[in-house]
Amino acid sequence: MSGAVLSVEGLTVSLPKGADRANAVEDIDLAVAAGEIVCVVGESGSGKSVTAFTVMGLQDSRALKPVAGRIMMDGEDLLRVGRRRLRKLRGEKMSMIFQEPMTALNPVARVGDQIGEMLEIHTDLSASGRKTRVIAAMEDVGLPDPASMYRAFPHQLSGGQRQRIMIAMALVLEPDLLIADEPTTALDVTTQAQILDLIKDIQARRGMGVLFITHDFGVVADIADRVVVMQHGRIVEQGLAEQVLRAPEHPYTKMLMEAVPSMTPPEREAATGAETLVVEGLDKTYGHRGLLGGGRLVHAAKSVDFALRRGETLGIVGESGSGKSTVARCVMRLIDPTSGRVLLDGRDIAGLSQGALRPVRRDIQVVFQDPYRSLNPRRNVGQSITEGPVNFGTPQAEAMARAEELMRVVGLDPDALERFPHQFSGGQRQRIAIARALAMQPHVLIADEAVSALDVSVQAQVLDLLDDVRDRFDLAMLFITHDLRVAAQICDRILVMRQGEVVEQGPTADVYANPQHDYTRALLAAAPGAARLTV
Repeated sequence: MSGAVLSVEGLTVSLPKGADRANAVEDIDLAVAAGEIVCVVGESGSGKSVTAFTVMGLQDSRALKPVAGRIMMDGEDLLRVGRRRLRKLRGEKMSMIFQEPMTALNPVARVGDQIGEMLEIHTDLSASGRKTRVIAAMEDVGLPDPASMYRAFPHQLSGGQRQRIMIAMALVLEPDLLIADEPTTALDVTTQAQILDLIKDIQARRGMGVLFITHDFGVVADIADRVVVMQHGRIVEQGLAEQVLRAPEHPYTKMLMEAVPSMTPPEREAATGAETLVVEGLDKTYGHRGLLGGGRLVHAAKSVDFALRRGETLGIVGESGSGKSTVARCVMRLIDPTSGRVLLDGRDIAGLSQGALRPVRRDIQVVFQDPYRSLNPRRNVGQSITEGPVNFGTPQAEAMARAEELMRVVGLDPDALERFPHQFSGGQRQRIAIARALAMQPHVLIADEAVSALDVSVQAQVLDLLDDVRDRFDLAMLFITHDLRVAAQICDRILVMRQGEVVEQGPTADVYANPQHDYTRALLAAAPGAARLTV
């Protein structure tokens, strides 16, 4: 491509023997021009991240070996330059924003020093010159009070602030190419929108080329100039974003677009089951008042009220820090509420001791965001699913028979009960986590960001499964999410939280069609692809 800052030509990267296919990526061609954002989109395993890491020279060379093709930048083939030259190019000519900043950042180093390390390695600036440049970079990405934040540690910042630090680090040397690998997947919708706007703004001001990796066509609709669609290591379609979004040609592209949840809630009949969970005046406060009125109090939840019926899904939505997960944890009694009542089938469980609470535990079960972390890697799937029922007195044979039945319910082969969590995909692990929760035969199922880390196509399947098991087992479901698109598709009613308070609640269709609060309107407007993507 004329004016390309990056040109990938016929790239093939092999996988080790015994893998599910011969090559991670095979004979791919793509280019990124100056001033252009190219989105590479596909599901997990499509090869999009392998492509990005190979460009940067960061792939695991023991398992992933480039065996054909070229990666050209400024007349140099990155596959054939030496390690010292490649290290110099990283940062000066190309840089990368990673998916999870808390993992990418050093937890014991101040964020200003981490950005300054790039300047220390690649420039001859003095210490004071580096600090001035770092503070300017932090201002450029919209961080508040950069001079003070310079000395902060990663854990002291929000998710959005940490991602801005990663962007400042990537851009401090003003590279020609920026690679962004799923940089907004774990962020709430408003922060995600801010980060996308920030990347677009800096890219336009500096004329960089951007290679943006994502699995979400909603994000593609918001940011892309051109789109490259990958499946099983091959490029199946590419073209201008408007062309691909309006008239996708490949069935896989169409499937990915159709899997993006619509912002239009489907018609759902109002639940008529008995109220099984009632929350009244729920408060949760952290901190304490010190002497003479000092100290600091944080109201994570303030006077929260709602009721949930059998056969109904209530969504709690809001940004990170809004209090939605705090409410869920208080309901589950993973943390103790400061005040208020939590009525489960008419019994107040808010003040029960841990001993008195134990028999109630089976009636409220939870599916967490990351099933790989919530499943014990040393236990096979059968042991994980049967552990709860057996602990509550169910005979082992009966618990295993129930586990086999539940594996069929969640769409998995009962023979897989002998396998371990690492032998499953992310979507399959989440199905196993759902089966484990259902094994306890609960009355209330809490899904805490249960689909936020999944590909959109897998996400759609898990949402369908949650709808199915809710109806099949007559569950009351509390669905915690920051994704308004997901909430639109699965929730009968919506409760919107901001800074610990409920600012709006009602039937999902009513709230989406006619939001009453400014905050609700801001959340709806920030949903990725809300304006451009029509499926």
